[in-house]
Amino acid sequence: MLASSSHLYTLHVILALLCPSQVEASVQRVKLESAPLSHLLLDEQTGQLYVGGVNNLYQLNSNLEVLAHVKTGPNLDSPDCLPPISQQDCPSATVTPNHNKLLLLEDGVGEEPGNLIVCGSLFQGICNKRSLSNISHIIYQTSNPVDTQYVAANDPRVSTVGVIITAKGKQEEEGASGTLHLLLVGRGYTSRGPGDIPPITTRRLFPANSLRRAFSQEEELGKLVVGSYSEYNNHFVKAFIYGNHAYFLFSRRDMWHRKEYRTYVSRLCISDRSFYSYVEVPLLCRGGYNLAQGAWLWKYSGKATLFVVMATGQASTPVATSHSALCVYGMDALDALMQQAQEVCYTEAGQGRSGGEEAYIEYAVSSKCLRLPKDSLSEYPCGGEHTPSPIASAVALPATPTVTMLTLLTAVAVATEAGHTIAFLGDVKGQLHKVFVRPDWSGDLYGSLAVDSGAVGADLLLDVSQQYLYVLTNDKLSKVPVSSCERQTDCSSCLSVRDPYCGWCVLEGRCVHKHECQRHLQANHWLWSFESTNQCVTVQNLQPANQSRAEQTQVTLSVAQLPALEKTEFLSCIFGQLSPQPAVIVGTKVTCQSPEPELLPTTPTGKDHMILPVSLTLGHVTITTGNMTFYDCGSVSRLNQSSQCVACVSCVWGCNWCPIEQLCTHNHSCPTPNIILSQRGSSGPSSCPLVFSLRSSALVPMGQSTTIVLEGRNLDLYTNEGDYECVIEIENVQLNLTATEEKTAENTHILTCKSQKFHYSTSRLQYSAPVYLRRGNRRIDTLPELQVHLYDCSAGQSDCSQCWAVPREYGCVWCPGRPAPICVYNQSCFSEPADTCPPPQITQVVPVTGPLEGGVLLTITGSNLGMRYQDVVGRVHVAGVPCVPQMEGYQISTRVVCELQPSGKQRVGPVSFSMGTSLPGGSTQIFTYQDPHLLDLVPDKGPVSGGTRVSIRGRHLLTGQMSDLSVFLGPWPCRILGEVNDTRLVCQTGSSNQTGEVPVWVLFGKAKRTVPKRAFRYLDDPMITDAMPAESFCAGGRIIVVTGRNLDVVQQPIMSVWVEPQEVQRVKRKRRVAFLTAKQQLVFNSTMATVSERCSVLSSSQMTCPTPAVFPDLKVKGVWFQLDNVQVHFESIKGKSFTYYPNPKLFPLNSEAADVPYHFKPGGVIAVEGRDLTRAMGRREVIARLGDQKCEVKTLDSTHLYCEPPEVQPMSVDDGHQLPRLKVFMGNLKVDLGLVQYDSDSMLSPVPLAAQIGLGAGAAAIILMVLVVILMYRRKSKQALRDYKKVLLQLETMEINVGDQCRKEFTDLMTEMMDLSSDVGGPGLPLLDYRVYAERVFFPGQQMALLSRQLDLPESRRLTVEQGLQQLINLLNNRLFLTRFIHTLEAQQGFSQRDRGYVASLLTIALHDKLEYFTEVMKSLLQDLVQQYVTKNPKLMLRRTETVVEKMLTNWMSICLYSFLKEVAGEPLYMLYRAIKYQVDKGPVDAVTGKAKRTLNDSHLLREDIDYCAMTLTVLVKNGVEVQPCPVKVLDVDTITQVKDKILDQVYRGAPFSQRPAADSLDLEWRSGQAGHLTLSDDDVTAIVQGHWKRLNTLQHYKVPDGATVALIPRSQSSGGISQVFQTGEKTPMLEGEEEEGFRLWHLVKSSEDPEIPKHRKSSMRERERAKAIPEIYLTRLLSMKGTLQKFVDDVFVAILNTKRPPPIAVRFFFDFLDDMAEKHGIDDPDTVHIWKTNSLPLRFWVNILKNPQFVLDVQITDSIDAILSVIAQTFIDSCTTSEHKVGRDSPVNKLLYAREIPRYKQLVERYYSDIRSAASGCYQEMNSYLTELSGSFASEMNSVVALHELYKYISKYYDQVIMSLEEDASGQKMQLAYRLQQVAALVENKVTDL
Repeated sequence: MLASSSHLYTLHVILALLCPSQVEASVQRVKLESAPLSHLLLDEQTGQLYVGGVNNLYQLNSNLEVLAHVKTGPNLDSPDCLPPISQQDCPSATVTPNHNKLLLLEDGVGEEPGNLIVCGSLFQGICNKRSLSNISHIIYQTSNPVDTQYVAANDPRVSTVGVIITAKGKQEEEGASGTLHLLLVGRGYTSRGPGDIPPITTRRLFPANSLRRAFSQEEELGKLVVGSYSEYNNHFVKAFIYGNHAYFLFSRRDMWHRKEYRTYVSRLCISDRSFYSYVEVPLLCRGGYNLAQGAWLWKYSGKATLFVVMATGQASTPVATSHSALCVYGMDALDALMQQAQEVCYTEAGQGRSGGEEAYIEYAVSSKCLRLPKDSLSEYPCGGEHTPSPIASAVALPATPTVTMLTLLTAVAVATEAGHTIAFLGDVKGQLHKVFVRPDWSGDLYGSLAVDSGAVGADLLLDVSQQYLYVLTNDKLSKVPVSSCERQTDCSSCLSVRDPYCGWCVLEGRCVHKHECQRHLQANHWLWSFESTNQCVTVQNLQPANQSRAEQTQVTLSVAQLPALEKTEFLSCIFGQLSPQPAVIVGTKVTCQSPEPELLPTTPTGKDHMILPVSLTLGHVTITTGNMTFYDCGSVSRLNQSSQCVACVSCVWGCNWCPIEQLCTHNHSCPTPNIILSQRGSSGPSSCPLVFSLRSSALVPMGQSTTIVLEGRNLDLYTNEGDYECVIEIENVQLNLTATEEKTAENTHILTCKSQKFHYSTSRLQYSAPVYLRRGNRRIDTLPELQVHLYDCSAGQSDCSQCWAVPREYGCVWCPGRPAPICVYNQSCFSEPADTCPPPQITQVVPVTGPLEGGVLLTITGSNLGMRYQDVVGRVHVAGVPCVPQMEGYQISTRVVCELQPSGKQRVGPVSFSMGTSLPGGSTQIFTYQDPHLLDLVPDKGPVSGGTRVSIRGRHLLTGQMSDLSVFLGPWPCRILGEVNDTRLVCQTGSSNQTGEVPVWVLFGKAKRTVPKRAFRYLDDPMITDAMPAESFCAGGRIIVVTGRNLDVVQQPIMSVWVEPQEVQRVKRKRRVAFLTAKQQLVFNSTMATVSERCSVLSSSQMTCPTPAVFPDLKVKGVWFQLDNVQVHFESIKGKSFTYYPNPKLFPLNSEAADVPYHFKPGGVIAVEGRDLTRAMGRREVIARLGDQKCEVKTLDSTHLYCEPPEVQPMSVDDGHQLPRLKVFMGNLKVDLGLVQYDSDSMLSPVPLAAQIGLGAGAAAIILMVLVVILMYRRKSKQALRDYKKVLLQLETMEINVGDQCRKEFTDLMTEMMDLSSDVGGPGLPLLDYRVYAERVFFPGQQMALLSRQLDLPESRRLTVEQGLQQLINLLNNRLFLTRFIHTLEAQQGFSQRDRGYVASLLTIALHDKLEYFTEVMKSLLQDLVQQYVTKNPKLMLRRTETVVEKMLTNWMSICLYSFLKEVAGEPLYMLYRAIKYQVDKGPVDAVTGKAKRTLNDSHLLREDIDYCAMTLTVLVKNGVEVQPCPVKVLDVDTITQVKDKILDQVYRGAPFSQRPAADSLDLEWRSGQAGHLTLSDDDVTAIVQGHWKRLNTLQHYKVPDGATVALIPRSQSSGGISQVFQTGEKTPMLEGEEEEGFRLWHLVKSSEDPEIPKHRKSSMRERERAKAIPEIYLTRLLSMKGTLQKFVDDVFVAILNTKRPPPIAVRFFFDFLDDMAEKHGIDDPDTVHIWKTNSLPLRFWVNILKNPQFVLDVQITDSIDAILSVIAQTFIDSCTTSEHKVGRDSPVNKLLYAREIPRYKQLVERYYSDIRSAASGCYQEMNSYLTELSGSFASEMNSVVALHELYKYISKYYDQVIMSLEEDASGQKMQLAYRLQQVAALVENKVTDL
């Protein structure tokens, strides 16, 4: 408790420092250790609060007392991995904090209590349910979530909102109550993790079971389908329910129109499960406020209203600025606009009445606005399958801001009080603003309150009573009262607060809410604070207002706005603190009796009156108060002792003076009769006895005997009172002098005081002393200003001139003699006073230099420099040049300030001053007139914002004083910095309002000098467009690469970090300040600090900045770049803040004994272990040094650093040890990892050395041999491991080396394929129709086109045969017949493997209309197959297609996955094919061997260096009647056929391959000029022949130039023009050994095979030759190709293995079947089941598709493309195996290529299998429905009659064996299967049977 109080006290101290106003005292708050707090939820039934933050969840009561607290993190996680997370499966996983993303309350059903819905950012945003009464109790949580249960965004910066709706459930899914709880979730796009989660999804909450899991996203629940997730990145702000709709408020870029960020509101019908009713409308908040920050739905004047706080975005970005506003929107208007958008899109194709677009389809989906019947909206208010969606309105809903602010508003809450609406706005600085909203939606800001120093969270809530606000800030929850009425104790303060909640209850005397005042309905009883015209009940007039305190009288008060009283109520008057007096009310007047005099309090000291409040009270309540003055005439005289009579009769109270008694009284008579002096009388103050003036001089010299004479009047009133005395007070001492009286004719009394010498002690020229007259004991009044002035001539007059300067009436003279001359009174000088003064003396001159033009002020100090300014005019000369004195700087005799005049030339001389006839005075200092020169300036450019330090070089720059110097760049001043010397001055530029060159000039006083031939250039301010990376570790030193524009303009770029100490670390921080490096600039104030590092400018567009070091106990508050006067915050560049992480940890090489050297064997790598190595550091940034040489860093991951040291042990750089140390440098971080010692070869095998010692015995020799074998094995194992690591490192190094080339190639490829991407998904994807697809998959390599054939029968037999075949299909539909038939065929020796596949495909076609039955038969046969393999080796099952059922399985998968290929995998597969083709065609391809320069397959790599160049041909293409030129890129080494293929590719781009003409049917004609036509061909009479070799013709052979014009024409021998021939898409190059007229053909390279070598040895020799080594250049080519294609390979693999969308039902069904089989047969080895699944799906289907895309796509597969696809398919196979994938030096190159990717692909496969296994099983019913649908969809395309006829041929071939098998089976006998088959035989082939 004590610690908590300490923290609270610290908080108040911080806020007092940071905030201009003190935090409201009545605010309650609690600090929660989970910053930043993100969500707050209030349970209105219990009043309990729930707070979600980072890693914590809190439950509190309404008094902010914590009732429960649970930890929700951190946990091991990575956004790139799917849960459950393990370090082994997910290397990128780190301990990650859990940010609360959703906190919602789910109502209970029936008797069941409600639940708390909690979603975090961990584990892809999964959620759980907790008890509302105790959050520690978890109601529901999944330990193994499936992909449909990922709810919230996995990124803390990406928004997530949700709202719970209650719907009526369907019969199969509803609970007992029939209630269905659903969660509508809106979330932004996350770049990492599952990328296919729509912006808005529906999640199941209740009821939930094992099949329908809680939080799952089921297909029937609906989602917002989006074409591009990254483009439609909605930033959600709020979700709420209104009426029968759910609404979402969000902002995003307007993708349809202006591409600017806007705020939208979208709406859905609660009952709409399919999102048909989705419609969105943009909100317009006038003034440019476009980004919503918070919202509140409230009923305003009985109508629902949406209050939204909006901010202005920063220059087309989603970053909010500090300009914000509150805008109000009516829900009726919003709904009306949404209905209008729906109606226009339903019935008017989106066009409004004016013809403009009013509605459109958003989110890049294929729907479009239609023209449906006019009543469509009324018939389908929530849309339907036939209505377009999602709809967006092009018309915005406008609003004028209610209030605008210059701070970023973050939250809003709205309340109603007494019919008035009040909005509470939270801002980013922790302030709470209160706004009164008027009926016209205008607003008044009436108050602001500092709640905390951090931003107010969006969840700003009112309690149930609406009297308190719960405010959530960064780490605190505060309870703030909505008003502070009760703190106002009086009417005026109550009305002055102008709080709409408050009003003054007159008769109750309280500042309260309106309903709290009992008579608030009656006039003048409750005065509303916010109404400016309201005034308190006031006393307008009080009679009498002033009264003598010695009297008692009636007092009448005139009171305005007096409220009416009940008959039984009476008012009282209270004077001050006295007892109440009864009051009488007559109209608006109230009469009371004043208090008795003796009851009045004493008049205050020093006052002649007192003011008593007169209060009107009702009981104990004061209604109003007036003031009455009680005066005391006696006090008037006592307070004015010098003139009592005058003061008495002149006072405002009307007092009278009794002169004899010296009494001031309110009475009109005195004790002495007939002697009254009254102000009302004719005499007044003039009748008072008074000394009114001095007849003698008021100046009295000190030390001289002087007589003072006074004048008085009316002194005859005092007789027989004694003698007169003059009293003079000098320094608080009274001096009494006797006085004589003389009376004049004017009745004036002359009083002469006795002569006296006067003295005073203070050293000053004059002292004023008061004087008055006394007679006896009576003091006679004297005017207050009556004084004598004593003076001393010698005080302060140090020289003659000063003495003569004293005014003449003082009589001071300069008296020579004595020890020294002195200034004295003239009568005190006993020698002859001096009539002239000594010559002037000059002691100092400043400055001693000046410009030739003068204009500089010179200050001369000395003595006798004149007695007045006029004396020095024309008397000063500087180096012989007059200097004009300045009046304002002149001091008598001691200082002269003069302005230098032009000298005309350089002069040197003293300063002289002459005074009258005396000798002139001269200075000892020599003054120099000099000519300053400006020579140069550096730099000569800078930003217009200023801040550049300009150094100006020159001569005589220090001319005059520093204050005389001023520097200008054109019209703009440049502030001088530091001291100026004669040759250099430095100034800092100010801001300019324009760019351009400006002259640089310096003013020396009034002399102007300009830098010759050089101008300063004001350039555009530097702009930063990017800065990366965006994170660093605390030690700093990481290089941030900053790119932008005009960066070289900056003279001193700095990267700065604003840090703030943790509260508990403040003392530590102060102690550690000294540890900061000298180069860092650290500036501390009470609570914050700045650390900085200087940046290095590399060019105008790039600079590098090392990150400043930050202590781990400091909190980073902001990072910015200071570019002279331009400040750029990092967050404004990247849209996200810069992050500092703790320093990475590197562990010593020898962790057990750090001082022991680490032994290293040359040729390997050093592995360094660590933690968090890659969190804020890349491999290229790390430097490792071993001794005096570099240890090259090869690989860096989060836990390991691998570096390759030199082959020879480096020298040590440490004096203390001979062995080198390994040191790693990461920025400023330097880590010593210990000593390293190289092991020599002689140390590796000590055993063989020992064996050489005479061991002759046989047993010893055997033991020795065993030891040698063991040692060699261990050495080989270690060597293999080292080789493996080294190969991986070499591969990675090579990939890095070709990285730039890959990126360039990839960029070119993506540019080329942009047009293609726009076609894919539409008609541009050449997908084969199902019939052709099935034909190619079922019968690969066969050209018979079975499905399009007809029965080849005589017409006389056709009907009979078809009848027999119909009976055969009936037999095939008998499971027993079919299984016996298949088993019988497989038992025959002549039934080949090709026959098995053929029969399986024929059965597939025959039974295609009964796929459900086909599946059951297949399962039955597979069960028999499993039984066979379980007894042998189960891992070999399904490995090959050796049985009919295995081919049936292949066909079944092909049927079931066709739609998946069409919808999902087809597009990435086609993109991969096009990418391969484009890359292959960019390089030479040998037309004879099929080898290519660009390939992934080393056996098809064209290794020879072929000189070639790219060229562009202009192809004439006939389009209708018009001929258009088309550019086509080819190579000069292409054969003519290759050129034709490339031309056809370009001309028929996007068209299916089967629909374009064959290259062989066309000739290529080269056209030059009007008549120059030449037909080109691969082989003609011009072909080059060398021996028995003939080379194919190329463009180079024909010398076709770049840009030549060609055309494709039909071949002359073909009469039918361009022939449309069917091609399978497979194209094989010319065979190497093909002979033509005895010649061997070659294209780019001649075949190197020796014809004498037997064929069976050729390939093995090539393999051995290739196995020796592949030159690095060839491997580099392969790696370059691999890097370029990597994205497309990844896309295909991810499309196949992605579980973010539900896997195909067939896959789930079959994998479930295999799991059941394994369980049934007791196979618990997971590898076995993994192999089964791999053999059944990836190996059986996907590898086939990957190797043969022409099975699915209408494309041409050349040999070079096929070679690449084989490598990719093999990689896919390797990824599906369970064995560890290791490579060595002798591994095939194709394996080496993807060695680093295969582990990642393996993880994809394992996750794919795992997710399918963990998904809900029991999908048999769904599978059967799917099979039924497939049967009906494609059965018509299957030629089952031909298939049955082909099938019968096998029955006929093995007729006897089949009949025998059927007759041997008892069940078959009962069903007469043999007999029925005989009937079929009789019909089909007229076979004679034993019927």
